[in-house]
Amino acid sequence: MITVKRFTPSVVVAGMLLLLASAPVALAQGGVEIGILSCSSVPGTRRNLVVHSSVDVRCVFNRPDGQEMYKGKTGISLGMDLNWNRSETIHFAVLGGATDARIGSYALAGKYFGGKASATFFVGGGASALIGAGPKTISLQPLGLESSTGWGLAGGLGYLYLEPGR
Repeated sequence: MITVKRFTPSVVVAGMLLLLASAPVALAQGGVEIGILSCSSVPGTRRNLVVHSSVDVRCVFNRPDGQEMYKGKTGISLGMDLNWNRSETIHFAVLGGATDARIGSYALAGKYFGGKASATFFVGGGASALIGAGPKTISLQPLGLESSTGWGLAGGLGYLYLEPGR
């Protein structure tokens, strides 16, 4: 038992290296996507059915060499969502390999899934851990942090769908 705990960081690093090694074509022909994806809810688009919720989002991917605009949808696909938020902003750290990593390639377009939880009483916060892929990328968003105004509680299987915001 102690031996397993001692080697846990090594196992995590090995797993991350294996994940990166599983996409050699993306890394060899394209590049690596690194940056911050910031998404804000579009007022008037929230739909809350208690066990499923959605809200349209407008996103900006800020990277060292510029930025890209995205639009999409986020929410809880299965779980409990008792939020009545006026506004919601989510920030994701982005790391991933892409077949085309140039500005304007919209490599983050795709579907992302994972755990999501939030709590709001006038002002609040939440967290998401999403992974996913699109036709041009394999991305990992280790942790998304959310700020919101309104009130409520939510938790379950979260999602984020992104498409170019041209």
